[in-house]
Amino acid sequence: MNKPLLAASALVAVLGSTTAVPTLAAEREKCFGVAKAGQNDCKANGHSCAGQAAADNDKMEWKFVAAGTCEKLGGSKQAM
Repeated sequence: MNKPLLAASALVAVLGSTTAVPTLAAEREKCFGVAKAGQNDCKANGHSCAGQAAADNDKMEWKFVAAGTCEKLGGSKQAM
């Protein structure tokens, strides 16, 4: 096992999760077609878990975004 790599990965995960500004559920909406590979928020497209999108901007994968920004990001509020 590569302990320095494992430690660095853990640090990146912690820092990455603490720098995002949390948004209340009422201020978010599902946005299809904007999730990057491995960054979708929930099951879709034949898999059952978040983080399993196989390709960037797949029209069947979704991610929560700030309310009112989905179309600005090039996404859709429904699967296509």
